[in-house]
Amino acid sequence: MFGPHIPAPHAEFLSGSRMVVLGSVDDEGAVWATLLTGPSGFALPLDETTLALAALPADGDPLRYAFEAARPGGLLALDPLRARRLRANGPVHREGHRLVMRTEQVLRNCAKYVQQRRPLPDGVRRAHSGPVASGSTRLTARQQRWIGEADTFFVASHSPEHGADASHRGGRPGFVTVTGERSLRWPDYRGNSFYMTFGNLELDPRCGLLFVDWEKGHTLQVTGECHVDWDDRSAPGSERTVHFTVRRVVQVENATWLRWRFLAYSSSVP
Repeated sequence: MFGPHIPAPHAEFLSGSRMVVLGSVDDEGAVWATLLTGPSGFALPLDETTLALAALPADGDPLRYAFEAARPGGLLALDPLRARRLRANGPVHREGHRLVMRTEQVLRNCAKYVQQRRPLPDGVRRAHSGPVASGSTRLTARQQRWIGEADTFFVASHSPEHGADASHRGGRPGFVTVTGERSLRWPDYRGNSFYMTFGNLELDPRCGLLFVDWEKGHTLQVTGECHVDWDDRSAPGSERTVHFTVRRVVQVENATWLRWRFLAYSSSVP
């Protein structure tokens, strides 16, 4: 169902995208997910296996300087308004003010659990004061509330043999439970059954989470390890439960000048 080439319909979708999530590893092997945004056309397929991104991770982002040399990347392009998403995985390197991926896996995902959001007008997006980053080894009370109220987050995973991947998770606010300043859990609902995330986690439990403040443009990046309880189906609609241990936290204020307004929950959300 997927291969290294970017078919024409996928190229059209990518060219119209205004946000992507990129997952990779830092020099210490920690896995992170970062948000990249821009105007339509900032994600541009150059040929059937090359994708250029006219954006870099924000100042203070753990992956800001990670791509000076090529390293594994997992990309998720998301259109919150039309509830569409596409994944592309392969090595990524920096060329000046852009990132370039050589695609090895390209696939469309279904619209399950994608909450509908509308981009705000350009005039609002221009009010942007620049990114400000702060880091810690535990979640603050504010960050715990942020996670507890989230209806969407993104997860990056990696295995040395298979590279990196970025995927999406959605649910009702509160579907991610903060069990402590260094621990989280969430139910995993039925997906596309490719097990790209869980396959990586079986080989390497390290992963990175990304939470987006859709109204203000802030991001919260958390890296740590996952443990999957395949027998815990206690949450309605779940097929398993994921437990996450926090190792590092990076919050970036004003990570993007894009803003979104919530419209509706996905009909797939339990």
